Amino acid sequence: MELTVKSRNGKITERQRHHIEEKLSKLARYMDGIASATVEVHTEQQRNSGEVSRVQVTLVGTHGVILRAEEQSSDLYAAVDDVQQVLQRQIKRYKEKFWRRERSRRQVEVVEAEALAEAEAVALVAPTSEEEDFTERQVIRTKEFTVRPMSAEDAIEQMELLGHNFFVFQDVTTQRMSVLYRRRDREYGVIVPESA
Repeated sequence: MELTVKSRNGKITERQRHHIEEKLSKLARYMDGIASATVEVHTEQQRNSGEVSRVQVTLVGTHGVILRAEEQSSDLYAAVDDVQQVLQRQIKRYKEKFWRRERSRRQVEVVEAEALAEAEAVALVAPTSEEEDFTERQVIRTKEFTVRPMSAEDAIEQMELLGHNFFVFQDVTTQRMSVLYRRRDREYGVIVPESA
């Protein structure tokens, strides 16, 4: 497993890096084929609770599955321990669904979307006239990712594993790009663009 540790503010000590490596290497017991793990550590001062460490880990499997978890604590080691437990539960949930589904039908390829692992949930809200007058809209980030065909059911599973509110995928039956999104009623919708 290729491990990348990033710190947004400050350095990670060798002891902390060793603890992160040790905890994440244990995940290989639960899931074969973890290709890479990216760990982002961010430490910030909070008014009431003092210094807080936030740890976000993104795992990318060799079959394209992406798992992500984020935890925070006043102690970096505790945050790493917590995020490892969350990922362990996600792996168990993924494997149970995967094996249950595979008994009834053949496996469908999953999206390789390392770039989407960093994407945040998007709220589609119409701006007020005050906001339109005050700010000029601009693109602040562009993401590129490789897409392979998948079913809507597989896209839902991948979106849930990432914890996002939307997911871009290529429909396996129509070969068209589609956007899966979570509705306010907690159900799902799919947007399929139509050529003009």
